[in-house]
Amino acid sequence: MSVDIAEIGGIVGPAETCLMTSPLTHRLARREDVATLRPLMAAAIRALLPQFLPPEAVEASFEVMGLDTQLIEDDTYFVVLCDRVIAGCGGWSRRATLFGGDHTLGRDDSLLDPQLDAARVRAMYTRPDFARRGVGRRVLELCEQAAAAEGFRRAQLVATLAGEPLYRACGYQERERFEAATSRGVAVALVRMDKAIGPPS
Repeated sequence: MSVDIAEIGGIVGPAETCLMTSPLTHRLARREDVATLRPLMAAAIRALLPQFLPPEAVEASFEVMGLDTQLIEDDTYFVVLCDRVIAGCGGWSRRATLFGGDHTLGRDDSLLDPQLDAARVRAMYTRPDFARRGVGRRVLELCEQAAAAEGFRRAQLVATLAGEPLYRACGYQERERFEAATSRGVAVALVRMDKAIGPPS
């Protein structure tokens, strides 16, 4: 199934037009945003991952990626907007699940200990026409600041190969390369990364 940009809330003209007239803003995501966020994520996967993965792995990625609505319930998920258009999204979590959406197997909603554990950076997606315009960096800054305010001193994430360059540029270090198995029999390449956040303990 292809996802057209029009399905995720169109704007008049390209992203450049919106950014020239409206600065990026942000807010916490709300349940009513889900209808926009899911197709935005699908569009991002289909537009950005094919540069790094073969077609079958892109399709398999839908099993291990997506929206975790627990983050919205926990008030730890952000949307970045240009005017009223959601240009991207992402969040952090004080729970143990490291990656994946509501449908992903192996979820663990137990709470982390900020003194011992790393906060999780989760479900970061940029609307394709807003890619490489600072949306991802904005989300990372919001996540790191919020997690540090709750006492976390490290942030950990699982990057797609498409997201890895951004995270490296923002100070995240590779800890492990691994593959997530899927029911399609196709593994999806991922990278576990982390970063120190907040003042030194």
